[in-house]
Amino acid sequence: MSQLEALLLTHIRALKLEMPVPEYRFHETRKWRFDFAYPDQQLAIEVEGGTWSNGRHNRAKGYEADCEKYNEAALRGWTLLRFTGDMIKKGQAIKTLERALR
Repeated sequence: MSQLEALLLTHIRALKLEMPVPEYRFHETRKWRFDFAYPDQQLAIEVEGGTWSNGRHNRAKGYEADCEKYNEAALRGWTLLRFTGDMIKKGQAIKTLERALR
């Protein structure tokens, strides 16, 4: 688990929100996983690390793979919340997640 994912979980605990399932596999044949998920609500969370350092999510191959995964999730009825490190650190992510859960 990354530091950003751990920080988001700390925020979730602090607000006493329901804890998500980590590394939730949503596809029966692909190895796709969400960083966190609330399966009963079909609500998924992806922590997009490395946005300022040319991380995997920003390079062409990684970005394209993410698009394929996110599109498949949408076609299966999932709502996907994507958060950058700055969004998590500034509290924007937890505010959005709180709105989605309540």
